[in-house]
Amino acid sequence: MGIIRQLYQLQELELDIEARETALARCMAQLGESRQLVESRSQVVQQEKLLEQLKGEQKVVEWELEDLEAKLAAATEALYSGRIKNPKDLASLQHEVAGLKDRRVRLEERVLHVMERVEMASVSVTGKRQEFGRAEEQWHGQQQKLAADIEQLNGTLSELRQQAQQSLAVIDPETAGLYQQLRKRKGWAVARLEQGACRGCGMSLSTAELQRAKGNRLIQCNNCSRILFQE
Repeated sequence: MGIIRQLYQLQELELDIEARETALARCMAQLGESRQLVESRSQVVQQEKLLEQLKGEQKVVEWELEDLEAKLAAATEALYSGRIKNPKDLASLQHEVAGLKDRRVRLEERVLHVMERVEMASVSVTGKRQEFGRAEEQWHGQQQKLAADIEQLNGTLSELRQQAQQSLAVIDPETAGLYQQLRKRKGWAVARLEQGACRGCGMSLSTAELQRAKGNRLIQCNNCSRILFQE
């Protein structure tokens, strides 16, 4: 195998390695919890906190209503018991009973309102938990696939790197040094010749240069300095 073809194949190997390293880095970056999963969990926590607050508010209002019912029952019993004879005291007690009944109506409305909010919050919590469950299931599937892709990429990269080292080892040090220098500076060290022009920069070659390239001799593009390769 000619030296130029060896260099071209080495470059193809290294470009493949770079592409797979990029893919590996992309996979590694996706490991861990996704933003969607974190946001979904946060929404569940927020809705659960709201539900607990509303349940607490409901208990307080219900306790207030129970206390009021006890006071109203006591006042009503006293009003109709016949124990109170003084007209002024009776009028005062009647006023108190009326006031307690008004407060009871308002408290009952508050209880109903809070109960409606509790029910709505409960439905919301159930929905958010279901959404989180679906997001978590999807995330687990993605993580399993990522783990499999990472394992496969690491295995392939290990083989390709070994092949690249073996390919580089059989190239003479001077040529290998030129190749590595060009790879570092240009990205591509070896450029194909297509229709008499360097694929790296598009510069056309002279007839003499094309003849030299056909002879599998190491020549470089006069414009971009890349090593020229022709099938």
